[in-house]
This record gives sequence, structure tokens and C-alpha cells, in this order.
Amino acid sequence: MEKSPGNTAVLDVPQAPAPQPLGLATVLDEANKRRDLFRMKAVATGLLAVAAVIYLTCRWLESRGLGAGWVGFVRAAAEAGMVGALADWFAVTALFRHPLGLPIPHTAIIRKKKDQLGASLGSFVGTNFLAPDVVSAKVESARISWRVGRWMADPAHAARVAQESSTILRAVVGVLRDEDVEQIIDNTIVKRIADPQWGPPIGRVLAELLADNRQLPLLDMLAERAHQWALESQETIDKIVNRDAPQWAPKFVNVLLSERIYRELVEFTWKVRSNPEHELRLAANRFLEQFADDLQHDEATIKKAERIKAQIMGREEITGMAEATWRAAKRLILESADDPDSTLRRKVAENIEQLGARLRDDPQVRDKVDGWIDRGARYLAGNYAQEITTLVTDTVARWDADEASRKIELQVGRDLQFIRINGTVVGSIAGLLIYTISYLTFGG
Repeated sequence: MEKSPGNTAVLDVPQAPAPQPLGLATVLDEANKRRDLFRMKAVATGLLAVAAVIYLTCRWLESRGLGAGWVGFVRAAAEAGMVGALADWFAVTALFRHPLGLPIPHTAIIRKKKDQLGASLGSFVGTNFLAPDVVSAKVESARISWRVGRWMADPAHAARVAQESSTILRAVVGVLRDEDVEQIIDNTIVKRIADPQWGPPIGRVLAELLADNRQLPLLDMLAERAHQWALESQETIDKIVNRDAPQWAPKFVNVLLSERIYRELVEFTWKVRSNPEHELRLAANRFLEQFADDLQHDEATIKKAERIKAQIMGREEITGMAEATWRAAKRLILESADDPDSTLRRKVAENIEQLGARLRDDPQVRDKVDGWIDRGARYLAGNYAQEITTLVTDTVARWDADEASRKIELQVGRDLQFIRINGTVVGSIAGLLIYTISYLTFGG
């Protein structure tokens, strides 16, 4: 007979977590399984009862000398059917509890071997479901990137993702305290810029740029602009010469001087522009190289850079940058989240749709993403399979023994009742066959 688990077994396992309330679907599913299990138990027990009634009836007929030779055949079948039914009832029942409550050795196996079963189940899951090759094959067959890309490429789905992202972002922004975010911005951006010395790192960057001749395009541009200015400087030169020339100087002398200055200036800027090895260019390079070295090693230059840094960082625009940045970002996020036609939401939806189209239509992008997913899945399976199987093992270990037995019986007990039914049927057939062979061989 089946015993209902009591409270004592639960109290004996202090590490078991408090039971969580079951959902309606779970309760209904358990009720249906319990009803099916009860029905199949009734069918199997009913067959045993039928076999017993037939056997007793046949024995009564034989004791009264009634019935023909067929009674022996029926009695043998019923007798063997009872034996098979009882044997399989014992085998099935012994998995979950002591048959008839008798502490027979090697019974109530699940209750006694719960932890070993949990460990075996965890090992089975780890070996057959979480092996890197198994996980990789499953991920490859799932075509995750193509499926995700096809879903994202749908404008309705992209708009939905943008809407949900805006809602989540709005909720996150709503719970953040302005002071905390401003402090984070100030600590991670403003102070990280202000704390180190500016001279040496700027000098190193400048030296690397000079080593790669990155200054040459800038010098070319400056030479080009200087030459263009020189070509257009005639009027300016005339004004300067006329303004600064002595009162007694003849006008034609001023004109000659102005034209001479203009020609010399245009010729000089043309030489600087057209000759990469011009002395002015070389001097500019030497100046930049020396300046880069001074920024790194000259204390006076470094201190001057620090004074400039202090002046820059002390400006109101910089000291209030964290607050201004967060206020502007927060306002933009909140306004965009509430407006379905906002630029932010449209851009998010467009980018999601474009990314989805690329995943769907571009095999190279898809292969690259699939490779990332495969490597990630292999890494997780190779490094965390033990943790996942431990979850199975620990969960089973935390179960109360009676509760574990009940859960497992509820899941597989209905199918196990067919073993009892088959035992009755097969036993009856075997008994009939044995009796028939004996009857034909040795006679009644």
C-alpha cells in the first residue's frame, strides 16, 4: 500500500529551500498525471483481480468435479497470470516504496538511492547533452543567426524591439539618481582626464605621429593656405605700406615697395608649397620634434602644460560637464522613449532592420556570427557543464526522499503500470503454453 509522505521527512532536511507556490498550469498538470496514474493502477489491479477470480472459479469447479478438460487450461493461465501480475507489481512498487510496508531488502530503491540517481542523472546530462561537440552540432543545426536575422529584418519586429528597448531604457533612467550618475560621469571621464599629466602623453603621441610623418599633410595644407593667402594679399600689403610709409616718401616708391613685397611673398610661399625639403618645412619639423621631446622630458614645458590643463579644467563648461551631459542625455532618452516617431527610436529600428537583413542575406556575416555563437557555446559547455550538472545533482539532493519518489512516480508511474498489465497477460499466455505442452506430453 502507498504511504503519503509526512512532515517529518521534510524537517529532516534543513537545507531544503522553502517550497515555492506552484502555478495553475503546474497544479493542473500534476492533477492530470495523478488521475492517469490512479486509472492505470486500477486497470492493472483489476486484471490481477480478474485472474484471481478466474483461478478460484476454476479450482471450485475442479473440486466439484465439474467442467470439462478446458478448466485446467483456464486455471493454468489464470494462475500464471496472477504470478506474473504479483511479480511485476512487486518490481514496480519496489522502485518507489516498500511493498505492503515490509522493509524487504533492495526495495524503495528511489527513496534510498535518490542522491546516487541524481549524480547519475547529472553525469548523463553532462555527457550526452552538454558535451562541446553535441552542443556545437545542435547550435549549427539551429541556424540561429539566420533565424534571428529573418526575425529582425521584419519592420514590425524591428519596431517592436525599438519600442521595448526604449521602454527598458526609460525604466532604467527613471530609477537612477541624478547625483549618482553625475558622480560616475565625473569620476570616470572628467577626473580621469584631469588627474594624469597632459604633457608626457601628448608628447608621446606627437612623437609617434612625427615618426610616421603624419605631420606632412598638415604642413602641406598650411603651405597651400599660405600661398593662397599670398596670392590674394596685394590689397592688404598696399594698405600696410601706405599706412607705415613716411609722409615724405613719394607715392611711386610705395607702389614699387608694395609690389616687391608682394612678389617676394608669393615666390616664397610658392617655394615652401612646392618643395617638401624647403628650409621652412624642415625647421617646422625640427620645432615639432623638439616640442614633443620637451613635453615628455622638459620640466618647464610639462609645468606649462599643467597650467594650461588647470585653466581648461577649471572652466565652468568643464566643471559642470557631468551634470550637463547627464541632464541632456536623460532628457533626450525620456523624450525619445515617449515619442514613437522620435529620431532615436527610428534609428534603433532602422539599425536593427539593417542588421537583420545582413544576417539573413549575407552568408559571410552569417558565418562570422555563427562562428562566434559556436565558440561561445563550446566555451560555455566546456567550462560550465559541470556547474549545470551540479545544478541537477544538487536539486535532486535537496529533495525530500519521499517527495522525490512521489515526483518520479508521478512522471513515469503511468507507463510502469503497463509492465504490470503485460506481466499479467504474458504470464497467462506462458502458463497456458506450459500447461498445454505438459498436457500433450504427459496427458491429463
